[in-house]
Amino acid sequence: MRFLCSPPQENAMKHVIIGNGIAGISAAETIRSMTPDADIVMIGDETAPPYCRPMISMVLEGSITGERLPIRDADFYERAGISPVLSHRVSAIDVEGKSVRIGGERPIPFDRLLLATGADPRPIRAENRHLGNIFFMRTQEHVRGMLQALPQVRRALILGGGLVGFKAAYGLLRRGVEVTMLIRSGYPLSQQVDSHAGRMILKELVSRGLEVRVETDVAAFDGNGAVRRAHLSDGTEIPCDMVVVGKGVLPALSFVPRDKIAVDLGILVDEQLRTTAPDIYAAGDVAESMDIARNSRWVNAIWPEAVAQGRIAGMNMAGRTVAYKGSLSRNVIRIFGLDVMTAGIVNPPEDDRYKIVSAIDRRRRSYRKLVFHEDRLVGMTLVNDIEQGGVLVALIQGCIAVRIPGEKMLAPGFNCRRLFI
Repeated sequence: MRFLCSPPQENAMKHVIIGNGIAGISAAETIRSMTPDADIVMIGDETAPPYCRPMISMVLEGSITGERLPIRDADFYERAGISPVLSHRVSAIDVEGKSVRIGGERPIPFDRLLLATGADPRPIRAENRHLGNIFFMRTQEHVRGMLQALPQVRRALILGGGLVGFKAAYGLLRRGVEVTMLIRSGYPLSQQVDSHAGRMILKELVSRGLEVRVETDVAAFDGNGAVRRAHLSDGTEIPCDMVVVGKGVLPALSFVPRDKIAVDLGILVDEQLRTTAPDIYAAGDVAESMDIARNSRWVNAIWPEAVAQGRIAGMNMAGRTVAYKGSLSRNVIRIFGLDVMTAGIVNPPEDDRYKIVSAIDRRRRSYRKLVFHEDRLVGMTLVNDIEQGGVLVALIQGCIAVRIPGEKMLAPGFNCRRLFI
């Protein structure tokens, strides 16, 4: 991307962006494209050029090298006219004084501030959890550490059956490591799929050589410096040379003054991605915005929404009023021989206003489920029959009324595009 930027003027608007992930980068690029003379400061806790976080699992499995991860050149900050403050985390925000503080350093003033700090791995409480070779898998540095430890690893333990847990398990299996996955729920991907799809995924994982133990958690670890054994909640033990914690993420907002900026699970934002504090915005995995399917606030920590929120926050910070239509959870992933695509509400509450229709084809190992709220499609789960998934996502995002029985949408040969005519 090419930028046309001038040196900041004395009276130029000063934008401070906390976080150099995709939400922060998208906002900074948007601000720069709209206001060439703006003063932009970006604070981030990683030193590498901006990179594609969803691809770090591909480095672990060996399908790409770390050199493929960057999404901007090494001179990005210089070309974009951004003053980077890297390898630091903000410790406090002075809302009234309009400044942020990094440890004991002097305050950094702002006219407008964007909170785009992303999310941190959800911690575990197991005893001796700080032993060596116990990793999160959230950053490229985490994966580098795992790769350095691999030559001495024969058995790995994965904590959590979500997307991160599966990607870690797949990567280590590809590297020839014996892998056991512990899942607290009754089936994998319990936050993304329903129980039927979850059982299909579980069967597929086991058939590919992964040991999966459901409704089980870890209680403690043993080892002399590095982990060697895990004690489980059911009283059993498992030998392991590596542990990967994939228990999900939590918005990174420990520095946010909750008496000044409203917070629930994430930082509450309005349609312009403004927080409850003047001239302070939030975007990405840290922001809690309106969910299109649920029609209520929700944190949807996925890459496409972080990009969209960053751009819209940048527009509003630069002075152009633009509304964010809301977020939608959606995932597509290949799990060995299963293609899985989900969006919106997959496990609706017990409420007569919700209706579920589904279709199973055991010969093709296909499962399709649609969730309706009155006359709107609000959720879907597709396994091995995902060709119309993009159209279904568009129906959910567009809040389009469906005037035909849901069962007809699952009939063989029915093209859901007809619903847009």
